[in-house]
Amino acid sequence: MMIAIHAWRSAASIRAFAEAHPDRPLVVLLAGTDIYRFQKSHTEETRRSMALATRLVGLHDLVDQSIPRRFHDKLRVIYQSFPPLSTPRTPSPRWFEVCVVGNLRDEKDPLRAAYASRLAPADSRLRVVQLGRAGDDDWQRKIEGECKENSRLVWRGEVPGWAVRRQYARSHAMVVSSVMEGGANVVSEAIVCGLPVIASGIEGNVGLLGEDYEGYYPVGDETALARVLARAETDPMFLRRLAAQGRAKRAQFAPAREKSDWKKLLREMGV
Repeated sequence: MMIAIHAWRSAASIRAFAEAHPDRPLVVLLAGTDIYRFQKSHTEETRRSMALATRLVGLHDLVDQSIPRRFHDKLRVIYQSFPPLSTPRTPSPRWFEVCVVGNLRDEKDPLRAAYASRLAPADSRLRVVQLGRAGDDDWQRKIEGECKENSRLVWRGEVPGWAVRRQYARSHAMVVSSVMEGGANVVSEAIVCGLPVIASGIEGNVGLLGEDYEGYYPVGDETALARVLARAETDPMFLRRLAAQGRAKRAQFAPAREKSDWKKLLREMGV
């Protein structure tokens, strides 16, 4: 068996495996770029990989809305898991701290929270803490320039896993501002940690948080995001509702659930 991370980038390997081992099962995991970019830019290669797969694995509940109907029967959804924090969350008493986690690249729209923070009223305690390295020189210039001009932004760059978890523990909320996602691991991490999520209303986020989740804003709209952030800072009931909606989904992101779902998939294929 082979598991390929990208249907397009691994297309040659998938084809070679399928031709060399026609009787062996093949699982292709669909990343967000496969679903929302490469199906358009490299349609033939991406869908050929889907066709060759014995099973397709998606990471959120709405993947079937964006792949051809002929592949629906082989699609399975397996959520990415995360272990809980070892100690209770203790949000910063000084700041209303919002974290943005992930490397800076176009798909993540990573500075949207920073742009929104510029619109916060003068008496707001909002601070945006950005974790993740710049994906290229252009993003390096953008984040460095924003830090110089925006006193509400703190960029810590690439940090180890323990530092990410520490940031989760001290944050009041997380912003997931992506323009495309296959099912962001940071969403499951936030939910497991009890951290309220404020997210762009894209398919990949809605497919994890649910259509009735209250913490969405229109993708790319920092004015709307600023309104949601202001509400989260000033309305404790709103923030508690977001946390409660996340808690209701926590079980589906448990490591035991992910392990069980992969075992079920392998049994289904006779492995």
